[in-house]
Amino acid sequence: MSQITIYTKPYCPYCIRAVDLLEKKGVAFTEIEAAFDPDKRQEMVQRSGGRATFPQIFIGDRHIGGCDDMMALERAGELDPLLAA
Repeated sequence: MSQITIYTKPYCPYCIRAVDLLEKKGVAFTEIEAAFDPDKRQEMVQRSGGRATFPQIFIGDRHIGGCDDMMALERAGELDPLLAA
């Protein structure tokens, strides 16, 4: 199973929705609250190719995008294979 990392900020509804989906899938993931940590935020922006909005989600080394991107993968039936890889 791939390592999943999600960069979040407190009280972000998109972050909450993304974390909820990952929890419902029963997959282990690392949540990094980056909103108020300049080093973690910079790490997120660099890893995501310049995206600074929350959340930013990675499966392994692959940047999935934000919550809407992950939900689109879910609707298309493409998320589970990525999580299982």
